[in-house]
Amino acid sequence: MIKSFLTSVRIIAYLSILVIFYLVYLSRDLPSLERLETFDPAMLSTLYDRNGEVIGEFYIQKRVFIDIEDMPEHLKHAVIASEDKRFYQHWGVDMQSIVRAVIVNASSMSFRQGFSTLSQQLARNLYKEVGFKDSITRKLKEMITAVQIERTYTKEEILEMYLNTVHFGHGTYGAESAAKRYFNKKASELTIGESAMLIGLLPSPANYSPLRNLNKAIERRSIVLKVMYNQDYIGHQEYIENNSIIPDNISYEIPRGKAPYFAEHVRRILEKQDDELGINIYQDGLKIHTTLDYRLQKIAEDSVMKTLRKNQDEFNTQLFQDNERFSKLGYLSIFPEDSVKMMLNGQMKLYEDLRENLLVQCAFIAIDSRNGEILAMIGGRSDYLDQYNRSTQALRQPGSVFKPYIYTAAIDNNYPLTTQLLNQPVALYRNNAKGEKEKWTPRNYDNSTGGLTTLREGLRRSLNLISVRMVQELVPPQQVKNIAKRMQISSSIRAVDAIALGTSEVKPIEIVASYATFANKGIYSSPIAITRIEDKYGQVIKEFTNTQKEVLSPETAYMVTNLLQTVMDKGTGGSVRWKYKFRHAAGGKTGTTQNWSDAWFVGFTPSITAGAWFGVDQYPISLGKGQAGSVAALPAWALFMKEAHKVLDIPNEPFDMPEGVVEVEIDSETKKLPTSRTKKTEIEIFLKSNQPTSN
Repeated sequence: MIKSFLTSVRIIAYLSILVIFYLVYLSRDLPSLERLETFDPAMLSTLYDRNGEVIGEFYIQKRVFIDIEDMPEHLKHAVIASEDKRFYQHWGVDMQSIVRAVIVNASSMSFRQGFSTLSQQLARNLYKEVGFKDSITRKLKEMITAVQIERTYTKEEILEMYLNTVHFGHGTYGAESAAKRYFNKKASELTIGESAMLIGLLPSPANYSPLRNLNKAIERRSIVLKVMYNQDYIGHQEYIENNSIIPDNISYEIPRGKAPYFAEHVRRILEKQDDELGINIYQDGLKIHTTLDYRLQKIAEDSVMKTLRKNQDEFNTQLFQDNERFSKLGYLSIFPEDSVKMMLNGQMKLYEDLRENLLVQCAFIAIDSRNGEILAMIGGRSDYLDQYNRSTQALRQPGSVFKPYIYTAAIDNNYPLTTQLLNQPVALYRNNAKGEKEKWTPRNYDNSTGGLTTLREGLRRSLNLISVRMVQELVPPQQVKNIAKRMQISSSIRAVDAIALGTSEVKPIEIVASYATFANKGIYSSPIAITRIEDKYGQVIKEFTNTQKEVLSPETAYMVTNLLQTVMDKGTGGSVRWKYKFRHAAGGKTGTTQNWSDAWFVGFTPSITAGAWFGVDQYPISLGKGQAGSVAALPAWALFMKEAHKVLDIPNEPFDMPEGVVEVEIDSETKKLPTSRTKKTEIEIFLKSNQPTSN
């Protein structure tokens, strides 16, 4: 008897030693004490506009951390009642639940009841070493880690960690993100019924999501409310009321950022610097403060989309009238004509294969004229979002928007604005598609010709023939290229005679930032999107500043600005004044490329510089005959600038004339000083170095 007893003791001892060794073996790969003491879950980073408005998020797992004090009591009660009713009694492993689960599962010969505590679930969620595969080994690892967690943290801290890390489905982690995703509110604002519905998701978020099956979600809510009632967390009346509510505030739409193309621009900037700064924008819970003004972003989106819809309608009208062109661009040999027409008329989504041929696209960017801060950015249509940001990535011919660089070069070379050139046809040579030189005879947009024409008149009317003669007679193409490069046009500019007509491709962001130089007295400010980055505790990681440098003399900048004011007041941009009633001092330029493939308007006030571009992604598909910059792009610019200056309460301030510029009364006909034979005079501005001294 004694021998049998000793044998049993030895066996138990050996088994105990084996179990201890096995547990030690399992513990070898589990989280260390240091890791357990550092709760650092991956959290989303948030983008803010200049006024503190949330405009976007970066994340792999969408998680926002909130303190336990900011969670409603009924949310905490719901998770304890439903997932771990003995949470405050056990030490990480609930032996009563284990015994009950073993009995139930053994008697049914199936796995009907689990026994994971909140601490065990937290261990599985936080530490990948524990694993997710159903096995005895995983359960043991989970239990060991849960015990360590209980030894390291208080119950309230464990509950806080659990509710901030658990998966609620649809890529959302934690109660705060789930509350925003499903109910579009903060976790602190959840009702008892909403809290119960969220907790009801946890066993199987994919099956119980109210977005996929509202009836199942309501059933699960009822179960959670019932256990809350049974455990005295809510009264009978609260149970009845919350159980009878049919939710009508479920947020079915996937929330998208308020400025998606701008957010993508910021993301690309930060991805280039994350190693240098030692940050991970997808996991570190950063606070990224930007230059964007969401008030202006909304104005830009409204203005651009209103203009775009008109442009798309005109594109459609002309396309439908040309059967051969429609058949080619719409792939009518593959797709039914009626279906394509319905798509283009907005009655259904356009096939992806047709979008680069048939969708009128857009780009818009607005910056602070004084410091280059990006105030608004649109990289494409809001109804067909994609990853291609046309405001920062698209290379398009600028057409006449490039002409101010030719005039800048002429003024920089001391040519007065009264310089006259012959407004008559002239021949150019350019490379064709095969790379061969061919003769090209450009025309003015309105096919007009004339006699001697001043530089001011040439830009006011956007006369192509005057621009061509300028590069042939006054400033060679290489000088124009140098001026563009000095004004920070970084895209490759070809130093050929055709430079006069803006045939070298540029990006909208660089042309807008460069134009701001005119408004800012010759000082170029590199576009800037981010002001500072803070870590999740609010400590500043980096502050951003832009580069500013003088690239033009204040005199040259003012002279070109004055020319562009004439374009706005009396020239091709005149509808800004008479149609759209924008009265602030402003300069700007229309741009249209051959075959109406690109429509531009870029302009500025002392406070804001903005540019709008419209075209079809597949070049050189036409926007339609007559769709010039003044028709297809100017409206978006004018609508935006008028409303933006009103919202920001910007006064109508003039451009300051520098001391090196003088106003001189001249003969309107001869463009020289008046004489006794002068019939009419006008005021013109000159550099002091080239003002007329004789007639």
